[in-house]
Amino acid sequence: MNSNQILLAPVLSEKATNAKGQKKYVFEVAMDSNKIEIKKAVEELYKVKVDSVNIVVVKPKPKRVRYRYGLTRMFKKAIVTLSSGEIDFYKL
Repeated sequence: MNSNQILLAPVLSEKATNAKGQKKYVFEVAMDSNKIEIKKAVEELYKVKVDSVNIVVVKPKPKRVRYRYGLTRMFKKAIVTLSSGEIDFYKL
């Protein structure tokens, strides 16, 4: 699998932005990717050294719009801790 197919997008929420102080970066990743593939993809794309990778599968939540009920989408996100280097999402 290609590195661009593994890392889909950075998560730029308030909680993810505050985690940058601890050298933690959050990415939305492909559902069939694992920790080893994610680590290699981040190191290849951003030229940094990854210390650890934690994975969370975000479950769908029920939502209602007017009279219709539905679910939000399910996705997988990875919390990547760096040992050296820094990632600037606005530079690329």
